[in-house]
Amino acid sequence: MRKLFSIILVVLTFLTAFQTRAEDGKMSDKKALVAYFSASGVTAGVADRLSKAVGADLFEIKPAQIYTDADLDWRDKQSRSSVEMKDRASRPAIASKVENMAQYDVVFVGFPIWWYREPSIIDTFMESYDFSGKTVIPFATSGSSDIGPSGENMQALAPKAKVLKGKRFASGVSADELKKWTAEWL
Repeated sequence: MRKLFSIILVVLTFLTAFQTRAEDGKMSDKKALVAYFSASGVTAGVADRLSKAVGADLFEIKPAQIYTDADLDWRDKQSRSSVEMKDRASRPAIASKVENMAQYDVVFVGFPIWWYREPSIIDTFMESYDFSGKTVIPFATSGSSDIGPSGENMQALAPKAKVLKGKRFASGVSADELKKWTAEWL
């Protein structure tokens, strides 16, 4: 009798959890990754909130050579970031790799907007993996610049993926807003 009661309790617990997930719209079994590059910490904050809001793994796209303040001076035409952004073939090295990229169905890729598009290190990231069959969703941070052609650029670098246009967010975007935004894909 005690064994039967335990089995019934387990089944009821499972069904309750299943119903709650259905009501929350979390019936997807898709595994997600939030990969991001952040020069100043703004994109890192949004990526962290996004990862926690949807239960995705988090990966920081760290440059092998860290950007200094001088490297990031967009007013200096000879700064590292200015030179990289002028050269569409520039591919700054990344310090580490995502382990087992094949396990992910959906990959959110975050970055600050540089010169109206994704930074060159994102191009390196896109060319570093096989995104075949994956949905890739760019998200960007900027005070005012739009995400521009970033999605199209990333699609060209990962032709066997479905790369969406993506969206720009302000630094203070809420976890609830991020979760609503992802509902279509998760």
